[in-house]
Amino acid sequence: MTAREWYERRVRECAGRRDAAAGRSARFSRFRLATFLSGVALLIWAARAGSLPGAAGAGAWLLTFAALVVRHARVEDERARHEAARVINVRALARLAREWAALPDVAPTQDAHLDRHPYARDLDLFGHASVAQWLGPTATAAGAATLQEWLLASAPPDVVAARQAAIRELGPLAGWRETLAAEGSLAMLRGEELRRFLAWAESRQPSFGNPALWQAVTWTLTIAIWVLAAADFTNLIATPWWSLPLILGLILWFRVARRLHHDFDDVSVGEHAIERYVAMFDLVCGRAWQTPSLLAMRRRMETSGRSAPERFRSLSRLVSFSELRRGAALLHLPIQALTLWDFHVAFALDRWRRDAGRSARDWIAALGEVDALSTFAIVHHDYPGWAFATIDPSLKRFDARALAHPLIPDDRRVANDVEVGPPGTLLLVTGSNMSGKSTLLRAVGLNAVFAQAGAPVCAAALSMPSCELQASIRIEDSLELGLSYFMAALARLKAIVDAAERRDETRPLLYLLDEILQGTNSVERSIAVRAVVRHLLHATAIGILTTHDLALAGEEPLASAARLVHFTEQVLPDGTMTFDYRLRDGLATSRNALRLMRLIGIDAE
Repeated sequence: MTAREWYERRVRECAGRRDAAAGRSARFSRFRLATFLSGVALLIWAARAGSLPGAAGAGAWLLTFAALVVRHARVEDERARHEAARVINVRALARLAREWAALPDVAPTQDAHLDRHPYARDLDLFGHASVAQWLGPTATAAGAATLQEWLLASAPPDVVAARQAAIRELGPLAGWRETLAAEGSLAMLRGEELRRFLAWAESRQPSFGNPALWQAVTWTLTIAIWVLAAADFTNLIATPWWSLPLILGLILWFRVARRLHHDFDDVSVGEHAIERYVAMFDLVCGRAWQTPSLLAMRRRMETSGRSAPERFRSLSRLVSFSELRRGAALLHLPIQALTLWDFHVAFALDRWRRDAGRSARDWIAALGEVDALSTFAIVHHDYPGWAFATIDPSLKRFDARALAHPLIPDDRRVANDVEVGPPGTLLLVTGSNMSGKSTLLRAVGLNAVFAQAGAPVCAAALSMPSCELQASIRIEDSLELGLSYFMAALARLKAIVDAAERRDETRPLLYLLDEILQGTNSVERSIAVRAVVRHLLHATAIGILTTHDLALAGEEPLASAARLVHFTEQVLPDGTMTFDYRLRDGLATSRNALRLMRLIGIDAE
């Protein structure tokens, strides 16, 4: 079964199960209404008639109503899960077709600093029609941060190998990954909410300044209320003394309620979020992994005496108790008055925080790593022909077979063999406008990013050294910084030259330069380009330079160091042009700027 067939089948199955659950939910709604109205009517009749059996029957009806409410909630949860799974598979089909309008935008985290990053903007890692949008939303906020970190910074070869092994194991587990993604989408926990929860979990400050004293007072008042109330209603005492501890408890609660509810909000982090995290922890801890890295992540969640699923399950119960103020707002005040409910919940949350709070960050980080690996595993599942790269520090070349741009649809993607290096050389790419030069640079760059993140690459084979990546493809001027296009391009080139001259023998620089220094005249540009290339060659970097200036190929140092390749166009008998995007050896021999002007209706003569 192909990936497309799998997703299409799952869309149909999930839609059918969602509709069936929706039908059951509608029936439960009718049963709930009928039971509630019947119970209330019977209770009113029993009260008027003074019938004890009638009152008991009314109580039974109302208990049945409560059971139906619980069961209905489960059916609604089932419906939501099937709908979430359906949406995930619909998006997977859109991802295969590169239908960007049907894919949700995925924003970078706040600390991305993309404007200063050496390749993020140039390679379209974020934004519309980007790598992030193509990979799609992760299940967890920690997974989103982890995935971004992996895309923005290369990993050592041993870490890359470990991730590749984990992705291979996760790739065939389409149902498992779908469940993880569905639970995460229902949790709807954003990065800021996660940070707030972790700040609460790691805080050593208890809810009350003197916990022992507050607990003693709370339990004393609670016991006093119930003992004195029982004595009053059994006529053991003549005065309703129970109202005194009740009033005192309410006074104490009104003093601290706002602070307590603020803490409750920090813990609950959205409706059912903790409950969803329990399910995701169970998915990881409930499977017998074979890959060492996945086993290590499961062990991080199963710290002796502090299992993440068990601890978060208990936290989920406490969160549900704290939600009484919302879920049953009319009952909250009388229950609080009679039991000091919020105080007892706060004490229990403090105990959870003291016992498990410091472990929560690592548990969630481990889940985030599994989540990021699962995202890359989707690529492995969808494109079994894509290779895993060989990252070897001893290699001197970036050597790819049938390499292509991963964001281009399958029916339009054109693959080429590309060899960059060894140090002391560069690949000089020439060709006419729109022939594919910039796309080649981005294809090389993105596959280098995927390779050093551990993900499959859009190539039949790829081997490369562990390298630092720098690109100058998309340059923009800046009104805020007062930079012209030319000065922005110079600043970018300076950063690339500086990176190359740091001379890390174990991690050479891989640079991608597209039509650099276009903001000046051709004579000065030629001198400047040759100066930049001289610095890069001397620093033993490897890379690619594209240019329209064919004369550069005959000037030093390019004449001695450059390997020449080019793209070209084909002119049809009717005067129109086509491009096959095939990389050919040698220097380009055609130009098409004037022809393109005429095609859009501008006469250049």
